[in-house]
Amino acid sequence: MRALFLTLSLLWATSSVAGGLLVIASPQVPVEKISLTQLADIYALKKTQWSNQVPMVPVNREASSDARDSFSDTVFKMSSQELSEFWNKLRFEGKHPPLTQISDHAVIGFVRSVPGAIGYVSADEMPSGVKILLRLP
Repeated sequence: MRALFLTLSLLWATSSVAGGLLVIASPQVPVEKISLTQLADIYALKKTQWSNQVPMVPVNREASSDARDSFSDTVFKMSSQELSEFWNKLRFEGKHPPLTQISDHAVIGFVRSVPGAIGYVSADEMPSGVKILLRLP
């Protein structure tokens, strides 16, 4: 019984990224799709406004999440820790790193309600009220 519980726990922990990730954006974002390079520029804080002058508001999952590890590796080819160190350096330049949410549901709610917001969630989620801009493996 204990082995079954452990197996189910491991499956649940890894299932959040098993189907990949969806990059989602608020309905006010003026694009329908985004490239990996554009996504990296947004999260590296190189781009700060959409074409309609609405500020870009990137949001991350928490540092311990499998989704954040997968995102960091896919988009930046860095670990979550390395990316956190990068953002910490940007703080010294007066830039604020992406906000953090603790679950896919929190990311979806935030992105849905904040104009210009962009985030990522497990592709197992089919979020409503947001735009899906990109699917990551």
